[in-house]
Amino acid sequence: MSLPYVSTPLCLLTAVYWVSEAVPLGAAALVPAFLYPLFGVLKSSEVAAEYCKDTTLLLMGVICLAASIEKWNLHKRIALRMVMIAGAKPGMLVLGFMCCTVFLSMWLSNTSTTAMVMPIAEAVLQQLISTGVADTQEDSETVEATEDDREENLEQNQLERLDSLYLFLSLFQTAISIPEPKKEKESKNSRYPTKRDHMICKCLSLSITYAATIGGLITITGTSTNLIFAEQFNNRYPDAKVINFGTWFIFSFPIAIIMLLLTWVWLHFLFLGCNFRETCSLSKKRKTRREMLSERKIHDEYIKLGPISYPEVVTGVFFILMTLLWFTREPGFVPGWTSLFEKKGYRTDATVSVLLGFLLFLIPARRPFSRAPRTPAGDSSTERDPDPMAPMITWKDFQNLMPWEIVILVGGGYALAAGCKVSGLSVWIGRQLEPMSGLPPWMVTLLACLLVSAVTEFASNPATLTVFLPILSALSETLQINPLHTLIPATMCVSFGVMLPVGNPPNAIVFSYGHVQISDMVKAGFGVNLIGVLVVMLAIMTWGVPLFNLTEYPDWAIARNFTGSL
Repeated sequence: MSLPYVSTPLCLLTAVYWVSEAVPLGAAALVPAFLYPLFGVLKSSEVAAEYCKDTTLLLMGVICLAASIEKWNLHKRIALRMVMIAGAKPGMLVLGFMCCTVFLSMWLSNTSTTAMVMPIAEAVLQQLISTGVADTQEDSETVEATEDDREENLEQNQLERLDSLYLFLSLFQTAISIPEPKKEKESKNSRYPTKRDHMICKCLSLSITYAATIGGLITITGTSTNLIFAEQFNNRYPDAKVINFGTWFIFSFPIAIIMLLLTWVWLHFLFLGCNFRETCSLSKKRKTRREMLSERKIHDEYIKLGPISYPEVVTGVFFILMTLLWFTREPGFVPGWTSLFEKKGYRTDATVSVLLGFLLFLIPARRPFSRAPRTPAGDSSTERDPDPMAPMITWKDFQNLMPWEIVILVGGGYALAAGCKVSGLSVWIGRQLEPMSGLPPWMVTLLACLLVSAVTEFASNPATLTVFLPILSALSETLQINPLHTLIPATMCVSFGVMLPVGNPPNAIVFSYGHVQISDMVKAGFGVNLIGVLVVMLAIMTWGVPLFNLTEYPDWAIARNFTGSL
């Protein structure tokens, strides 16, 4: 039996395990490790080599930095400060939480970011609920600036002029029995004072999970699917030196900004209405009582953090340094710092992240010639090490955040791709897709985006992308279009599984707080999904064309076709 016919059922078996999640994803990723050697597709040593790649080291270095950020509460300080700047108006409060969530999700995992930001948002929402009153008159109680007092006499005169008109309308209403409009209240059993309070809770909760998804798109390390794409692409096309931290950021950052604004507008329209002027006013002259108390709550939480500590400063410096070194390694338009070395191609983004991550295990958390560092807020359950040379992070801190299941899952995807390549299965799949050669590239990309975004609603994002990347690569090679034209949009759209709680872990975290129902997630998520697909299509058809030279079929893809057919 030829290798393609042996490899096909093996790939299908692994894909079924991934999509159905009959066993844990990490366990399903081990299937190629024993089936490929048993059936003579790959040697055991060759399969084992696929489970640890450059992106594994990149992820480990990033997790070291993330562990330091979370240990010393730098993430909480950033989130509270950004919300304090935005203010407590419902619209601006939602936008403030979205901005800080996007920023944190660029560097932390989407799940960690959501798990960190939601308790802060929940504290603000509980303050909003506890200060809410059913009476709309009390709800509109305001604190006015001194300048507004001068207008009271004028307003009183205007009200007196309307008395007679109001009396006439009252008599008219009584005559024709017009019912008075009912105030929107929640039921007696509801924990929300008014329906509007419930809508604010829904809007803020959903905005955080969507913002975490958007933020994960921006950096190559922002989410596991980006890492899966980067490693599979570089493994399949080793001569293509086009995907790095800089090029990915340049392409994805405008996408994230546009999606952030459109998603905010969509959620505001859906839950808060169209009165943006009322809910987004930056004026400090008029504030409701609950807005003042909410701002005070956020400010109190920030005060509890105390002054910025030495470990926070060190972590912030490492954060900035890692970003700068990633950007300047091979920026493209000017020589990067790697040009200072004689041998080329030895240093990657993983080199930078592992180096800085290793230094966090060496640098003491205590400032030289000073007392012991301040205990991070909320860390009273564990005693700080009295050792004056205790490092910024420990191995236990690293272990608590390191997603080993994702590492094994990514490795299983590489092993699967290697088996498809050796057996010739990828070439066979490409030939079966030749009837699609009549479609224009944008149509192929759009169909891929819609298909991937639909499947990922019911299957995990990493598993969905791992299954589809080899198929889309073979399709692009068959149709003679730049593989990046389909692979990058599909990689981004696989993150748009936002319509159901099972779509991704951030959705499940937000759903567990009880403010939203599945119908709310489906309604809001459909709009976000549609926004995401349209913005990604806009990007790949406009600024993505010159950035990745998408109008030409590249030489590195031709070389891949030649070697794959041998």
